[in-house]
Amino acid sequence: MINNILKWRETMMISLTRYLAYRSSFILIVLAPSIVAFFIKYHLWLSIYNDHPTGQINGYDLHEMISYHVWALIISLIAHGHSSMDLAMEIRHGKISSYLIYPFNFWEFHTAAFLAFEMIQIVTALITIGIVSMIGAIDLPSLQLLCLGFAYCMLVSFFWFTLQFLAGLCAFWLEDTWTLRVLAQIIVIFLSGSIIPLEFFPSWLKEILDYTPFPFMTYYPIKLFMGESIPWVGGILILSIWTTVIMGLNGLIWRKGIRTYTAAGM
Repeated sequence: MINNILKWRETMMISLTRYLAYRSSFILIVLAPSIVAFFIKYHLWLSIYNDHPTGQINGYDLHEMISYHVWALIISLIAHGHSSMDLAMEIRHGKISSYLIYPFNFWEFHTAAFLAFEMIQIVTALITIGIVSMIGAIDLPSLQLLCLGFAYCMLVSFFWFTLQFLAGLCAFWLEDTWTLRVLAQIIVIFLSGSIIPLEFFPSWLKEILDYTPFPFMTYYPIKLFMGESIPWVGGILILSIWTTVIMGLNGLIWRKGIRTYTAAGM
């Protein structure tokens, strides 16, 4: 048991060192896209509200809409930053052969690396919250809601990790999984309420989405941070079910993929 804990700790420390060794690359790949996307949405909604005489659109005034998208930025930093690019490259280049002889299996290694990545993202999100609250872009919730929101986002982040892991495992059969990763990201961004709040969606579509993990990945965490009452217990249940299903698929695809693996990239 102690040896297993030490393996997880050492793997996380190695991953932390690797992520922080190339800070410019980390900023450009992980932080810059979220920040650029936020400023695009900010100027888009600013233009929309400037042309809207009532100052209210579907129950949102300009400050509430900007606050909504600031929280969307924070949630994207916590929960949507992980990528399966390294995983796909390791499979395609034949580098997973070394994992097959490690006393730490492939899934555990990448989960430990994900947890290390998540530690950096949480610190980044906390710094972002401090900055945007100081300039008045958001109203901070109570400490209890803030902690609950972060815990909720950790579950979302783990779901995103398992989804990205699934895309990465497709490298056993595909030369490049970039298209799959981008497609998954586009679907999640649109259907989770990251671009526009779900109040703007048709009611029938919103009812369907409530049975999927998408609204619980961005829209409901935003509402939780904004202090509104949401079905967060149901969200945890739905996310947990979907995460379990995808983990099962990951195990199945790994077993099938490893049978066809030839280490041809080595």
